[in-house]
Formats: sequence, structure tokens, C-alpha cells
Amino acid sequence: MQHFFEYIDTLNSPYEAFLCDASVMDFPIRPHWHYFMEMIYILEGTSRVECNGENYIVEAGNIIIFHPESVHAIYAASDGPLKYEVIKFDVNKLYTENSYAPKLRIILESAAKSERADIFFQGEQLKGLGVKEIFEECRRELEQRNYGYDIIVHNRICFLLVHLIRLWRENGFDTDGAVSHPLEINSIRAITAYIDEHANEQIKVEDLADMCNMSYSCFAKNFKRYYGRSCKEYIEFIRVCKASDLLLFTDFDLNYISQETGFSDSSHFIKIFKKWKGVTPKQFKKNYRE
Repeated sequence: MQHFFEYIDTLNSPYEAFLCDASVMDFPIRPHWHYFMEMIYILEGTSRVECNGENYIVEAGNIIIFHPESVHAIYAASDGPLKYEVIKFDVNKLYTENSYAPKLRIILESAAKSERADIFFQGEQLKGLGVKEIFEECRRELEQRNYGYDIIVHNRICFLLVHLIRLWRENGFDTDGAVSHPLEINSIRAITAYIDEHANEQIKVEDLADMCNMSYSCFAKNFKRYYGRSCKEYIEFIRVCKASDLLLFTDFDLNYISQETGFSDSSHFIKIFKKWKGVTPKQFKKNYRE
């Protein structure tokens, strides 16, 4: 069974920037997650993006961002060419002495759980920021790696993030509240990797709490506060994502897929799948092919 976790060398490569051309690369980008934050900017075409169970239609001139640990996938949504720029970075590296940047990590962590901080931005909202040039400059600096390239990339990422945060603030996102109530989640962050790797097995929330040296109630409270859903719901979500991937890219039957993704039987699988996707597995596969 495919694991969703994508390893990125945060120590030696805290920034990445590259151009994606769907016509010459392995596409679509199947569901995955990583500890980097990611931003994509559509240059040509239209894409359908899935992120944490939500769907977005992203067109040329639009930006969509993926917070660390969010499960996301990218598909083409039109017959024409699809090209987009990508920037990935470690939010823990967004630090500059005596500046606003040290607070960015905390604000971004809070934004990931706020309905006031949408991950999708239309081109109209980004006018005057030179977004295309920012993505191109970061990619060029990381390709050439000339003197001080990391400082320039850091600066351009912070510039763009601050303007996106300003848009969130206009929508009612409380940055001051986020900074005054930082999340403390280091002890449970590895749990998502464990769930990803063991999703086809029986997973008990009590056992996960023990792994974090927490009581059940403390673990459940912290997990929901950080991930925005209960641990049980998160396990279901990961299993449904893995099942979706198998439905779209293999010819395995429902019995095999239900066993491979940790469901007790095919009936249970169909029930939980419809709860998350709104359609049965069979209809889901049919819709994608159409």
C-alpha cells in the first residue's frame, strides 16, 4: 500500500522551487503530505486540487497553499496544458532577529485551523504583488545558488506570506490571538506519520496517546486542537484517501481495497467512504473516469 508521506531534507534543503509541466512529468500528483509548507501558482491551464478532503478549481493566476502535514493531490481539470510554479519551505526557517518573522510560524499554524484563513487565493486578490516574478526569482536563485541566494529566497517568501496574511486579516482572521495562544504540539506531530504507515492495521487512540506519554483526554484534546478533527476522524480520513487512490489507479476490487486500507469489511468501507466523499466508491471511480 502506498504511503502518503513525502520525505524532504529540511536540514540541508529548507527551500525548494521548481516548475511543473503536466505534459512532460509524471501526472497527476497523487495524494501525499510532508512537513514543508507548499505554495503553487498556476501559469497555464486549470487544475483540480484536493486538500484535506476539500476540492478547489485553481486557474491561471491563482495561488493555493498547503500547510505542513495536509494531505493534498493535484489533477488536471482541462484538456489544455497545465503548468505551475512551486515553492516549498520549512516554516521553522522563517526567522529573522528582531522582526515580525519569528511569529510567522505560529500564525501559520493557527491559520491552518481557521475558517477565516482560506488556502485559495484568486488572481484578483494578488494584483500588484508580482506573484509570478516572486516564484520565478525563487526558482532561479535556488537553481543558480549564487552568493546570498538563501537570503533572497527567504525574503521573497516572507514578503508573499505577509501579504497573504493581510488578506486573511481582512477576512477576520485574528493574528494577535494566534500569537498570544501558540499551539504546543511537538509531542504528537510524529503520530500522523505513524497513522499513515499503519493505516491498514487496527489503530487504537488509547495506544497513540500512550506513544505520546499523554492521557487519553489530553491527547484527544491536543490532537483535535492541532489537526482540526478528532483522531478517530483523522484515521478515517487517511484510510479513505488511500482507498480513493487505489480506486483511481488500480483495478483492485472493493474487498481487497477495504482490507488493504484497514476497514473491517466492504460494507463498513462503503459506509465510511460515502460519509467522507458523498458518493459510493463505485460512483467515485465512475465520476473520475467521466
